Formats: sequence, structure tokens, C-alpha cells
Amino acid sequence: MSPAWANALRVARLAALDPHGCGGVLVRAGAGPVRDLWLDHLASDLGSRPTRRLPVGIADDRLLGGLDLAATLAAGRPIAQSGLLAEADGGIVVVPMAERLSSGTAARLAATLDAGAVRAERDGMAARAPARIGLILLDEGEGDDARVPETLADRLAFRLDLTGIAWGDTSGAAPDEVRPHLGDPDGVDTAIADLCRAAAHLGIASLRAPLMAMRVARLLAGGADVTNADVRAAACLVLAPRATRLPPDAEEPQAASAERPDASPPDGSPDPDATLEAGADSLVEATRAAIPPDLLARLTQAAHAPPAPKAGRVGAAMQAPRTGRPAGTRPGSLRVGRLALLPTLRAAAPWQRLRAARKAVPRNAPSDALMPIQVRSADFRITRFRQRSETTTIFAVDASGSSALERLAEAKGAVELLLAEAYVRRDKVALVAFRGTGAEVVLPPTRALARARRGLGALPGGGGTPLAAGLDAAAELARSVRRSGGTPVVVVLTDGRANVARSGVPGRAAANADALNAAALLRAADIRTILIDTAARPQDTARHLADAMGARYLPLPYADATAMSHAIRSAR
Repeated sequence: MSPAWANALRVARLAALDPHGCGGVLVRAGAGPVRDLWLDHLASDLGSRPTRRLPVGIADDRLLGGLDLAATLAAGRPIAQSGLLAEADGGIVVVPMAERLSSGTAARLAATLDAGAVRAERDGMAARAPARIGLILLDEGEGDDARVPETLADRLAFRLDLTGIAWGDTSGAAPDEVRPHLGDPDGVDTAIADLCRAAAHLGIASLRAPLMAMRVARLLAGGADVTNADVRAAACLVLAPRATRLPPDAEEPQAASAERPDASPPDGSPDPDATLEAGADSLVEATRAAIPPDLLARLTQAAHAPPAPKAGRVGAAMQAPRTGRPAGTRPGSLRVGRLALLPTLRAAAPWQRLRAARKAVPRNAPSDALMPIQVRSADFRITRFRQRSETTTIFAVDASGSSALERLAEAKGAVELLLAEAYVRRDKVALVAFRGTGAEVVLPPTRALARARRGLGALPGGGGTPLAAGLDAAAELARSVRRSGGTPVVVVLTDGRANVARSGVPGRAAANADALNAAALLRAADIRTILIDTAARPQDTARHLADAMGARYLPLPYADATAMSHAIRSAR
């Protein structure tokens, strides 16, 4: 048996002795036989105490408890159901994919660890139930793309990494069992002070870490007084995995004290601070050996890694949306959707005669009395909603030539009309103008009408027609809108007569070739596009450009802002 696996089994036994006092274990390991074997050892150490597994995207009423609707309808009176946390009182809750916990669920779990109880207030019912639990957070993330919420990880005594343990390392005799602690040790204040100093040397800012280490030292003592060996072992188990930096060398504090000869008391009595510092140094030296050898590499990699996504996106996506346009019904639980009353009654109606036969009818009930409808959980129907993503209309306006002022005036009117609708439709508009030798985003996606007016009013006109640069800028803005979850629609206002290439060099041949290439890229990106031909007499140039980008072609030489707005809305 490898030392790493023996240490993992030791952590499992300590966590099983006092799940709530230790808080639990943060286990970094993907799904596999080694992790399953460790969980089996933990379940064996727990004995008959409960173990519950937290489903991904669990609803609050199942987590905390609430009203059991099916039982309430059957009994005719409110029936409460206990939550998963109350069911696990005295045991542990295993949380798979803990790195993807929503912020709300993480906060509720942290509050339960602090209080040792859960309070549910839902559907007009309030109840408090004991929930002295420990958490096993299974961190299954690869690399640093996602992290377990620190609000939970800080409350857990142990952090265990099983990724480097092979199946062959798990064979062999298990270490000796740890006996539970029965009394209070002596010298607790001194040990806690040493643990706090050691935590400071290791770069651990949380005060929970040394307190957790002291609890583990008591468990290791097994009912006797806490010794220095127990404190060192607890520091290796609790503080070493939390270290954020390597501790300084032991010679540095001695050198610093040698430079300060006046640090000792004048009467020659021993300095208590020096004694504490010496005790902390021994803990630091013991913990240094337990720090993972690749700590600095992992810390450097984490410092340069992109920020982790916020928790809750995946958990929120697991539940059915409760807003949007109704799109039928489906069987489901009320925990994840909104009740559709009439479809639920229709589903329950064919079974009423059979259910009434199974239920005793009062003798004094009249023959024509209306019996209550009996509804079961299988009858529940929830409403499906179709959510419409936010639409961003991107205007790419040709601001070149002598007629630029007229085109900008029409674009300004269309943008203002669409902005007025955006307050109701929850849509946005943006403006890209191209002239001279390049393009610029004059107005980023916004719903602010005053900001749009200021941006359009200050837009100059005149110069060449860099059509390719304008299409490229509109496509890049559309891709950023799509990455943020919106739906982009590009509206190009131009006569299609490009005369400036991507490089900024004048020339109609190169400019037309670059424009057709940019149009093909727009079509390949599958971005909905509308081309409004603003020429006084529509030409084939703009029509060919629309075909290249797969856009709807609208020849509107005499269009006003209202007609342009109607054309854009009809093309969505």
C-alpha cells in the first residue's frame, strides 16, 4: 500500500468519526475505481449512519424540505416532507460535480454546516430539523476550468487528491483505526497558537484551517491529551493541502532574532513569543514534507489561468424555464416546473372511478355527493416554456460619399424606432459605420435611446467606401453577441460600390474582391443578414453582394425610417 493511499484511508476514518465536526472532505478525482474504493471505505467506517447523494440541479424543496403536494391532496391537509439534508442527519452527503454547484445551493449547504440544522420555509410551512452532516465534495473538474465554491471548501477540514493514486497502490493492509476522542486535552491554547502561526507561514488566510486542525488533533489523540505528534499530524492533514506558498527556511527566523539582541527580556526570563515561534517552526517543518511537490507549478498555472465560470449556470440549466411563451405541457415534478392545472386534472380524470373504489366512502354520504378528485404524482403536468434569446440588430452603415448624410438620417430614424421597441421586446441595437479607410463601432449593443442619439448625431460622413472592413467589423460584433448568448441580425445599408480594399489601398477591383470574401465569411458564420440597397437606382452590384452573404435583399431607394423598420422586423 502506497503512503498516499494510506493517508487517504486515514482521512476517511477521521471524517467518519465526526462528520459534522470535521465538515467533510474535498476529494479531487475523476470517476474511477480508486475513487469508488475510497467511498466504499468511507461508507464502511460510517457504519449504519446515513449517506445521501446530492442530485445535480436539486430543487430547494427537496434539499431543505417543504410541502408534499401529492400526500397533501390525498390527505386533505398539509403534509410536510423532510429534505435531503435532514434525512442525512448524523451522516454525510456526497456531492458529485461539486465544481458546478450553483451559488444558491452552495450557500444553503454552508449555512447547514454552520448551524447543524436546516430551516425550510416554503408554501406557507416553516419547519426546523437537525442536520448535523458532513460533506464529501467530489471535484471532477479537469485543470482550472472550474473550481469548488470556496465558501464550502473553507468549511471542510480535509482536502484529498486521488488523481495520482493507481489501482495497484491500493493493495495492502489498512492502517490502524483511530479511536474517538472522549475528553478535553491540555495545552489547547498553545497548540492553537502554534497552528495559527504555521498557517500564516504557509500563506493560509482563513482562521477556520487552524481550528479544523485542532479538531483533527483531538480525534487523533483518541481520548488522551493532545501531544505534539498529534498536532503535527493534524497540520500535515489539514494545513499542508491548503498551502498557497512554500514556508520560509527555518534559519530565517533565527537569523532575524540574532540581528535583534535586545529582543529577549532584560531579566533573562524566557520569551513566550520565542517559545511559540519555535513550536510553530516545528509544525512548519513537519508540514513542509507533506506539501505536494508540484505546489509551485500548480499555483503558477492557476495564477495565469483564465477566470473560472460562475457557479450556477449548469445547475440552473437543469431546471425547466418558468418564463417565456407557453409551448405545451409534459409530465414532470413541481420542483422543476410550473403546474398546469387543467392538463393535470385531465390526466387524473380517467382514474377516478378506480381510485374511488379503493378508498372507503363514508356511510352517511349522499349518493349524489361530489367526491374530491384524487391526484397522484404521476398526474402532474408542468408547463413548457419557449424562451426567446435576446436579439441584437447591428446596423452596418455606409457613411461614405455625397449621399452619406441622407443614409445616416434614415439609419438614425430606424435605430430610434427599434430602440423604442427594445424596451418591450428586450432587444438591443448597435451601429457600425465604415468610411475612408476603415470601420468603427460607433454604438455598442445597447437599449439606451439617449446614448444612441448622441452616437448617431456625432457621426461624420464622406470619404471612400471600405465595404470589406465594414462587413468584417459587423461580423466580429455579431460573433461576440452570439458568444454572450444573444441572437445577432446584421443590417447592411450600402449601395455595394466598394472602392477601398481591406488594406486601405484604393482600387475598385481589389475592394470588390475583398467585399465578396467578407460576405462569404458572414454566410459561413450563419449570421442572419439583410442588405438594404440605398442607391438611387438599384444595381446588380448590391444584389450580387447580398447573394454572396446569403442576405435578404431590399431595394429601398426611397424608404423612410418607418418602412425600413418594418422591413427589418419582417426579416427576423
